[in-house]
Amino acid sequence: MSNAVAFPVRSSVTVELRDLEELAESTGLSCGLEWPQRPPLVALGAQSPATPHIELNSDEPGIRGLFSYSPETALPLKALSEVLLCRDSSLTRGERELIAAYVSALNQCRFCFFTHATFAAVRAPEGMTIVEQVCADLSTAPVSDKMRALLAIAGAVQQGGKTVSKAHIADARAAGATDNEIHDSVLIAAAFCMYNRYVDGLSTFAPDDPSVYVARAKQTGGYLAVMTDSP
Repeated sequence: MSNAVAFPVRSSVTVELRDLEELAESTGLSCGLEWPQRPPLVALGAQSPATPHIELNSDEPGIRGLFSYSPETALPLKALSEVLLCRDSSLTRGERELIAAYVSALNQCRFCFFTHATFAAVRAPEGMTIVEQVCADLSTAPVSDKMRALLAIAGAVQQGGKTVSKAHIADARAAGATDNEIHDSVLIAAAFCMYNRYVDGLSTFAPDDPSVYVARAKQTGGYLAVMTDSP
């Protein structure tokens, strides 16, 4: 293959790798992104109108347009995403991105789902397939018992914080989840409910072409790094 992809790192520096098979072998990142060739098999509801509720003075889609509109709030929001999804953790970056994608799918937030599904897929051997399986039916998706329990907690948070039960926590602990992993799963889910409502509450536009999101996922190693990519 000749497709170029940038290996994600924790700074604004990217390393170009020309062979996707080499990338998958050397880093564990997946290039099985069949999803961009067809619509995702996830129910996301109707597309928002192309015109947002406020004038953003930017053609960037989704939260990227909102970040350009309000740099003062963009920096702390990006910093929160960086801490939740990119810092060193016993949960991989891909697992945390999967939680973000799952919650975004439950909220039917097109932009956030497309974005974080892609970030999860490039880090999973199964590519987009595993993301779609989780979103379609968590109970049968081929994930570890620990991830299934943490995703179930995230799904409960999406419904409402008080929906998280002692049984949810007991299941996660029985599957080997630590208190930090439970904490982070709850906070990722809560944060993405906020991001989803921010994006959709202002009626931002989400491109239907998934390749737009794939390109973004391959270019950045973190959320603070994209500050240099935005106006």
